[in-house]
Amino acid sequence: MIINLKNGIDKLFFGMKQKDVEQLYGHPNKNFKDEEGNEIYLYYDKKLRLTFYADEEFKLGYIISSNAENTILDQKIIGRNVEEVKSRLPFKTWEIEDFDSTENHFNESNWLILQSEYNEIIHVEVGAIIKDNDEFDWKFK
Repeated sequence: MIINLKNGIDKLFFGMKQKDVEQLYGHPNKNFKDEEGNEIYLYYDKKLRLTFYADEEFKLGYIISSNAENTILDQKIIGRNVEEVKSRLPFKTWEIEDFDSTENHFNESNWLILQSEYNEIIHVEVGAIIKDNDEFDWKFK
């Protein structure tokens, strides 16, 4: 699954509504609301967690995936050494947060998180970009 930085992943684009996603992938295996009232869809076969923001008319704004076929700029990432992957990506600014056995490697300009455990990437998170005027840059119109 190709991760289209700043845009989405696979056929998904930030700004899609639930009905748009369901037309592509069908009904989710599981859905629920988080503590902020956002709608969460889980697609087991694609290893996707999709967040539709309640305060943005339930538009797709955040994606988490552990799909082994995930690629960023033609580079597979899941199961790979996080430092090796980062060294091959063209962006060099990373913030690192340590959570016991896992680390989040965050690149703000692409709203990209590579989560690693034992130095291997276990999942990737991508979010819709916020423009200068504090509004989301929705890619799906």
